[in-house]
Order: sequence, then C-alpha cells, then structure tokens
Amino acid sequence: MFKGLKPIVYGGREVWPLIEGGKGVAVSNHMSSGAWAAAGGIGTVSAVNADSYDADGNPIPQIYHGRTRPLRHEELIQYAIDGAVEQVKRAFEIAGGKGAININVLWEMGGAQRVLQGVLERTKGMIAGVTCGAGMPYKLSEIAAEHDVNYLPIVSSGRAFRALWKRAYNKAAEWLAAVVYEDPWLAGGHNGLSNAEDPTKPEPPYARVKALRDTMREGGISDDVPIVMAGGVWYLRDWNDWIDNPELGAIAFQFGTRPLLTQESPIPQAWKDELTKLDEGDILLHKFSPTGFYSSAIRNPFLRNLEARSERQIAFSLEQAGDHTHQLDVGVKGKNFWVTRGDLIRAREWFGHGFTSALKTPDNTVVFVTDEEKAIVRKDQADCMGCLSHCGFSAWKDHDDFSTGRLADPRSFCIQKTLQDAVHGGPVDDNLLFAGHGAYQFKKDPFYSNGFVPTVGQLVDRILTGN
Repeated sequence: MFKGLKPIVYGGREVWPLIEGGKGVAVSNHMSSGAWAAAGGIGTVSAVNADSYDADGNPIPQIYHGRTRPLRHEELIQYAIDGAVEQVKRAFEIAGGKGAININVLWEMGGAQRVLQGVLERTKGMIAGVTCGAGMPYKLSEIAAEHDVNYLPIVSSGRAFRALWKRAYNKAAEWLAAVVYEDPWLAGGHNGLSNAEDPTKPEPPYARVKALRDTMREGGISDDVPIVMAGGVWYLRDWNDWIDNPELGAIAFQFGTRPLLTQESPIPQAWKDELTKLDEGDILLHKFSPTGFYSSAIRNPFLRNLEARSERQIAFSLEQAGDHTHQLDVGVKGKNFWVTRGDLIRAREWFGHGFTSALKTPDNTVVFVTDEEKAIVRKDQADCMGCLSHCGFSAWKDHDDFSTGRLADPRSFCIQKTLQDAVHGGPVDDNLLFAGHGAYQFKKDPFYSNGFVPTVGQLVDRILTGN
C-alpha cells in the first residue's frame, strides 16, 4: 500500500515534493516547467542556452558571428541569459501562482556565474531556487543569497557535499532548500561518478543517501531540509520505505526522464518515438562528453559511432622504443609514429576499410576516421563558441588564455552543436539524446499503452498515485 506524499512548503507556498529534472539544451523549457508548477510541483527551467523567440514565436537560431572563440563566447553568454529570462517569464505565467519555478544551471557550462547572475537580476520574484550540478559549485550559495533565492546543489555523494558545505555553503545555510542526490549509475545526462567508483558496478542508493544525510547532520542541517532522490525514480510505490523514514529525514523526488514524454515536452516527435522503443540496457553510461564527466544517453548510432571510433585507436611513440618497433605508414604524415607490429596490422586493416585519417589524441594515441569525419571534427573544433568552462573536444577554457593547454580530443564531440540540433528537429540517429536508465519503462508502463501521451498535469497526478 503506497503511503502517499505530503506537501512541503517551498518558495512561500505548499507544493508537492516532486521536482522536474532540469534538462538542457532547451528541453526543460517554459511549457514543460510551467505546466509542472501549475500541477503543484516544482518546475525547472533549464538555463543552459535556452531558446529565445522572434515576433512570430519561433525560436531564434543561435548563430555566431565572432571571428574568435572569446568573441563567440560573449555571444553565447548573451544568448544564454536572454533565453533563460524569456523561458522563466513564460513559465511563471503558465504556473499561474501555483507550485514553484526553479532554474537549473550546469556549473561546467561556459560563463556559468555570469549567466546565473544575469538571469537572476532580470527575473526577480519569479525564481524560487537554483539547482546546480556538473562540477563543484562553491559560488552557488553566495550568488543565491545575493538574490534572495534558494539553492539546491546536485551531488552524487556525501563526500562531495561535505566539501561544498565546509568551504562555502555553511555561510549561507538559510538559503539551502534541499540537496539533490543524483544516482550516477541511473540518472540521465551528466553525473558525478568519481574516479573512485566503478561505472560497471552500481551501488544501491539507500546507503549513499543515508551517508549524505549523516553528513548533513554533522553540519547541523535540519532533517526538514529534504534530500531529493534523482535518477532511477519511476514509480513512487518503489520508494515507499523512503517516505517518512527517520533514518533519511525529509525526502523529495526528482523526475527527469518521464517529463520527456508529455504533450508539453518540446522535444521533436521523432525523439519521443525513440523513447517508446527502448529496452532495458539501451541507455549507455559513457565518458565521451567533452566535459570529462560521465553521462547517460540513448545508445543510438551517434554514440555507437563514438564507441567504434575509440576502438579504432592505437598508441604510438615518437621514437623507436620497447615493442614500438614499426613505423606507422597509413593515416599519418611524417615518420615519427612508432607502433607495435600488431597495431600496424590493425591500422592497415582500418585504412583498407575507408578509415584513412589518423587523428592524434592528448594521450599519445591516434584514432582512425574517414576523411569526411575528419573534416567534421576539424570544423566543429574550429567553430567552438566556448559553451563549457573546460572543453576536452576543442581545448577551450573560458578564462585566462582561453586554452586548456592540451591537445583537442577527436574522441569527443561538440556538445552544444548536437544538443541544439537534437531539440530543434535534427536526425535522432545523428545526435546525442540524453535519458535516464529507466527510460525502458515507457515501453512497459501501462500508463503509456496504445500510444498514450499524457499532459504534464496527468503525469503528476499519476505519479502521486504511486504508479
């Protein structure tokens, strides 16, 4: 028997402890988040390069005119602020005084602090709180307090929260509204899986959330400050033991994947159709993202191509040494590529199959790609608009000399390009489609039988039944 949820007080009013997971680029927009708030929950506008609109209501393409990366980066920041402000205003109107509106920012996005400041300055009284992850957002509490809004850091371990609390958050404790625990093995998008954890060995969330609560108690944080369980949440009935559990304190729940398949969801129909075809295991936890973080997305041809590219990879030495006794004679110019005999044979095979260009990586390896792929990689790297604070793919950095000092990595991709294309109708097979590992439930859950696509309101009502 499902216990049911009790409302909590947030942003000055009673709301359901149900948070819409923020999804950029432009996926958690005003339609989705406004409707989630109107249903009594906490809607989340993604402030990661959200859409602005022209006079006819059409999204304004984010085209860059600057001749250098720093100039394009300035354009990107302005697009990000203008888009998020527009989305927040529209979401606030749709909410109609119900629920609450949060914004979500990626701490590793380029110019994150400037974007956050710019959005909060122009949306006073509309935003209840800021969720923020993908990095260690030490400045989040300070910026939130400055604008009298709540902050909800996203972490994947008690250890990460302890570092944030000790360094910064204890100075603005009154604005800490909740701590989001994002299960790194189950959540969609980027996550906080650390080098100490094994991506192939998921750890059950209960013990990790209990450890997070213990860490919060050490800091003197009340059990009334909720921990928001994010990642792998589908049926609330499965979390019955978590509700009203004194070991865990107050618990709320975040849904990122389920809101993708609603009438208000702005993603293209082809993307929605893909969600209904997934089987268990069709979501890939991978490390191809140029952020350097692990992330989870649909294992479609786009990701399979990146997997295959990394498999067509061999190590090289600049001089003959050890078992690197053969000069690579395909895919490269010059004679400073010494490889093993076995790798030379493999490289010649790849070359024979049309992978005729070898691109150097930062790790003293080369990957073999087609000439067409090489042209795309080089163009995307050259067109970089600085959407991340540090980008592995283009070697961009958003401060100092604007370079990470490392070789640009062809095993990755331009994330801004593919996410913009995906949400604005680009081919689903050719783009990154973030989703949580529970997305296979769309195919199994009777709620979606016969092609039913709910409104956000219908989805929230369904969630509240425990089903």
